[in-house]
Amino acid sequence: MLLSLFFSHSIIAAPNKTTPNILILGDSLSAGFMLEKGSEWPALLQKKLDNAQLNYQVINASISGETSLGGLSRLKKLLKKHQPQWLILELGANDGLQGLSITQFKKNMQTIIELTQQQQASVLLLGMHIPPNYGKRYSKSFHEVYLTLQADYNLPLVPFFLEGIAGVPSLNLTDGIHPTAQAQPLVLNNIWPQLNLQLSTKQ
Repeated sequence: MLLSLFFSHSIIAAPNKTTPNILILGDSLSAGFMLEKGSEWPALLQKKLDNAQLNYQVINASISGETSLGGLSRLKKLLKKHQPQWLILELGANDGLQGLSITQFKKNMQTIIELTQQQQASVLLLGMHIPPNYGKRYSKSFHEVYLTLQADYNLPLVPFFLEGIAGVPSLNLTDGIHPTAQAQPLVLNNIWPQLNLQLSTKQ
């Protein structure tokens, strides 16, 4: 389950005042749950940036079990410490699994986005779906939060960053939720086109 009691907070690269930072605020899907360190998609992102000679440092502040409220509670300190140029916002899965009200989930995400923008950082939003067994109405409303946030704040959005991975047994651990090490490049492939476009635009 995403509601893991395992916590991780890894810095892919040490912050450098002369290099712009990309801060990832996520849950176990980005924290590398049950994976060998360095095989998670944020680590692969750093390698891809380096190979492309794009001068960014990736700071992975993802924690297994994280919710939008938990991410919000940590955000101010993270922004102050790392002063990122970009925030990749990957939260919501645990909110959905806990059945958090759509209104509260949306409010938490709005506050995260607004606080980030107030610090002159841009936000890339990673969308998520939750299983339909939580109810079609709730599942639909949950995903629509990401679409609404995209429109309201004019954000770049990856509609479903686990597209082609979720629900595929061979690409997920035995819990059926967390992508395997072999799936991590596929996760990055879903994110990279939008992120690369935004980074190129900002340069």
